[in-house]
Amino acid sequence: MQTRSESASNSIRRGHLVAAHRAISLFPAEDSCLTINQGRAWVTLNLPQVVAGLDDLVLKAGETLRVPAGTHLVMEPWASGDALRFDWCVLPVPEPSGRFAREVARPTRELGMALGQVAVAFARLLRGVLGYGEFLVAGRGRVLSRFESNQP
Repeated sequence: MQTRSESASNSIRRGHLVAAHRAISLFPAEDSCLTINQGRAWVTLNLPQVVAGLDDLVLKAGETLRVPAGTHLVMEPWASGDALRFDWCVLPVPEPSGRFAREVARPTRELGMALGQVAVAFARLLRGVLGYGEFLVAGRGRVLSRFESNQP
């Protein structure tokens, strides 16, 4: 059972934890921000848009790193016996302003997202129907016994 002071100190700790002797691998789809809250982190970035794409960094508590979309990030505690605590947030995408953005670009993006959802739903429907078709066909084409047939 935790005392009141222990539960209060646990609630102050925030972020994600990487235990000692562990590593974490992240593949952000959007531009993101990594902030180290506790400990030191050994971070390896694989930047696909750069020819010599590997980059090793050591970040300490309080430091922040901007991670571009499409990057492969591997992170582990720097010291072998220490744990690492960090925050991860997705950076907001600035909305273009103006009439074109409002009346053309945004509806185009929404239509693309909707068509993507339609494609996923259609694929799931097709997979379900084909799987159900096997159930409907099961048992057909077999010879019926004299008890199952309608003889005159």
